[in-house]
Amino acid sequence: MPNTSTGTSAGAASTTPSTLSLTALSATEAVRRMQSGELACERYAQALLEQCHAARGLNAFITLEPERVLADARARDRERRHGAASRPLFGLPIPIKDSVNTRDYATTAGSPGLRGFHPQEDAPIIVALRRAGAIVLGKTNLHELSFGWTSNNLAFGAVRNPYDRTRIPGGSSGGTAAIVAARGAPLGLAEDTEGSIRVPAALCGIAGFRPTTGRYSTQGCVPISPLFDQVGPHARCLADLALFDAAVTGDAAPLAPPALRAMRIGVVRDFWFEGLDPEVERLTVRALEALRAAGFELVESPLPGVQSLIDRITDQVQLHDVRFALQRYLEQYHAGLDLETLIARASPDIQAIFKDDVFPGGKDFVTGEMYAQATQRDLPLLRALYQDYFARTGVTAMIFPATRVPAPRIGEETSIEVRGAQVPFESAIARNIAPGSSAGLPGLVLPVGLTAAGLPVSLELDGPSGSDRALLALGASLEPVFGPMPAPPPDYMPTATSRSSS
Repeated sequence: MPNTSTGTSAGAASTTPSTLSLTALSATEAVRRMQSGELACERYAQALLEQCHAARGLNAFITLEPERVLADARARDRERRHGAASRPLFGLPIPIKDSVNTRDYATTAGSPGLRGFHPQEDAPIIVALRRAGAIVLGKTNLHELSFGWTSNNLAFGAVRNPYDRTRIPGGSSGGTAAIVAARGAPLGLAEDTEGSIRVPAALCGIAGFRPTTGRYSTQGCVPISPLFDQVGPHARCLADLALFDAAVTGDAAPLAPPALRAMRIGVVRDFWFEGLDPEVERLTVRALEALRAAGFELVESPLPGVQSLIDRITDQVQLHDVRFALQRYLEQYHAGLDLETLIARASPDIQAIFKDDVFPGGKDFVTGEMYAQATQRDLPLLRALYQDYFARTGVTAMIFPATRVPAPRIGEETSIEVRGAQVPFESAIARNIAPGSSAGLPGLVLPVGLTAAGLPVSLELDGPSGSDRALLALGASLEPVFGPMPAPPPDYMPTATSRSSS
């Protein structure tokens, strides 16, 4: 189970009305109030810690140290009294996925072999967040070594979905998504190689942004593949994603709403819309109809060859690269063990993956020839396919259901029933998100409603490489069309309520 301290100062078992009003704030509004002195940083941090304590059944944190958080918040209050409160994330506590190096917290990557690993310095993304005035709000639970989409961590316990605790929050950044959805923080740091930002955002009903690969530094992050790895934010509204992006990149220009002539959104039905769960399909159709009614032009066009390219690229690159990238990380940051020892101490599910798919001699080992074909022939073809698609259609982004199904139940990790047929788990959860991140495109997830069983459904928008601010601006125009997302049940009941989003 997680080695998590909630501390007495965090600690009431239930939240007060004033706490609830504070935890409902967006990051943008909370920062504004703290900068002006209307809200003390310590009071705000206390409110978030109380909410994290109330939501502790979600198992969202591996490490949470309230006294450290409150001490950092008091330091921000002192800074404000001395006139230094203008930083863009001033006083904002941000939960950090526990695969990102932090100098004052252990970085476990959710794996037993790294329980005692304390990096000597912050990862550059943490340096940027602290420089912007943010506070680290603990380290969040994740799928072990980021190798999966469930966050069903056998070493630190399963993370649970705040809309239904019998279901997964998605992975690998499940802890960050769950606590943001549960109002324990308005903004969090996640990481994505093949959906680890976007899948948890989709299944937990929040917004998630995976930028163009390379937009934010991934140094000091436990890696899978340098070709695909990318950190990015979870939030409950688009404005907070834009706030994060501006704070990290320095691009604080207001998001310009797209011109009417640019309000073209692509729909590719011959891949992303096939074999959807009926409720996912219903809410997707409803959302697309709302976009048409709002004046957006939906441009239907095929994109042939995606499936065959992904079959030859995505797994091959990750399974090849992780063997080398993870060993370099362990050496560079003096973790005190090598890759073989790390995997020998890992949970059985992770050991099996590395034995069969990663290490030489495994039945699905990726040879050098296979890797060369994937990276030198097929990956350029995939990137060119997208470039041609965006040039040919003139769309700002393409839109599609982020996952084929709502959140599966914990333990439902082999296959999932969709319309009476058994579908492999990976296809049900990751089919739609894999192409964009493999091609290095920015991807934005926005929730569009709840199923009849009260589970979130979300759409993803993928834009051309480098179009990050334009994609965020488009998202800001779409967000009011989709409408607000109902909050999770406040008591975090073990079964979902029977609400529907009609």
